[in-house]
Amino acid sequence: MPPTPPPTPRPGEARIRDRGDACPGALRLHPADDGRLARLRLPAGCLTVRQVEVLARAAETLGDGRISITSRGNAELRGLGEGCGAELAGLLAGADLLPSPTHERVRNIVASPGAGLDGLGYADVQLWARALDTALCAEPRAASLSGRFLFLLDDGRGDVAGLGGDVSLIAGPEGSALLRLGSHAFRLAAADAVRAALTAALAFLDAAEAAGNGAWRPRELPDAHVPDWAGALARSGITAEPVPVPPLPASPPPAPGPLGAHALHVLAPLGRLTAAQLRALADGAGELRFTPWRGVVVVGAAADRLPGLETHGLVTRPDLPSVGVSGCTGRPGCAKSLADVRADAGLVHRGGLPVHYSGCERRCGHPHGTWVDVLATGDDTYLVDGVPTPRTSLPEAVTTARSLPTHTR
Repeated sequence: MPPTPPPTPRPGEARIRDRGDACPGALRLHPADDGRLARLRLPAGCLTVRQVEVLARAAETLGDGRISITSRGNAELRGLGEGCGAELAGLLAGADLLPSPTHERVRNIVASPGAGLDGLGYADVQLWARALDTALCAEPRAASLSGRFLFLLDDGRGDVAGLGGDVSLIAGPEGSALLRLGSHAFRLAAADAVRAALTAALAFLDAAEAAGNGAWRPRELPDAHVPDWAGALARSGITAEPVPVPPLPASPPPAPGPLGAHALHVLAPLGRLTAAQLRALADGAGELRFTPWRGVVVVGAAADRLPGLETHGLVTRPDLPSVGVSGCTGRPGCAKSLADVRADAGLVHRGGLPVHYSGCERRCGHPHGTWVDVLATGDDTYLVDGVPTPRTSLPEAVTTARSLPTHTR
């Protein structure tokens, strides 16, 4: 029998976790109705062209031929066979996609995908992401982090700062960085940013061990066990000035199309790519970067490639109605889903606010910020932002909801 879920805590009460998180990984495959599921962490979403080919081949030979992009810019393979784990691990390890098997589920690093490409931002946080990944994998204790623990690295433009990170670094002017840890913030030198992020993660582990409630993330710690962030930074030799927590910088995701002079941002329809689409994106590219908006930044590509990518079924223009549309796996892949939400999400008529289709109340993979909530309640019924809606009226209801001003929602 599965373990009994812990009771929902009362307001102000810390959650008690009596088991480790069940997040799938590349080595820990998750059973689903459509086969096994593997989730491959891609720090900053980065893939070399060689890694793209290995991932596409794994999807074709071991899975259902598709690659899903998660809301953290990671990759998922679905429809995997019962006994393919060792073969999959061998493929990924041979492509340097598993630098540390003990750390493979904790390499959750989201970084501004356009950093270093379009002249915006204060620092190339893609470089920070690589350095942080190396530091994480080299620290044995970091393997104890939950698979849900998230590092955010924003280059100062504000595109990823609001995505719910546990440890957030925001690049600032004149070689500075802001380390944001829930209700605490510290100003420090950008040169110390990566070391500070790892130090903060280890300080959380210290506090979680002392609390004894099995917390997966800092917000789950009891009030009496807030990590000694300042002390941990000082003991690591990092000069960090406590500052009032400023408002998060905020900017919308990049629109589909050119990103600077030598890169493109292309969205995957409902966050899923065929192996052929993935190969088309990598053709002639320097690298790919999966984004938390279920898209791909194609580094080293010019705008003249966009029409060809559109013929492959990719979303290349901001005026297409599929921009901002996402959904969970739904039927038939997920036993908990009450509907084939992906089929229904494909009926969207017009763009507007982000919209997420969910097959059950867990709302897996929903976006952050303001979005239209489309929740299945049965085969032919939905709630659209809480309003009961028959499936036959769903396209019109979603179109109306996406067009409402955000202040009315």
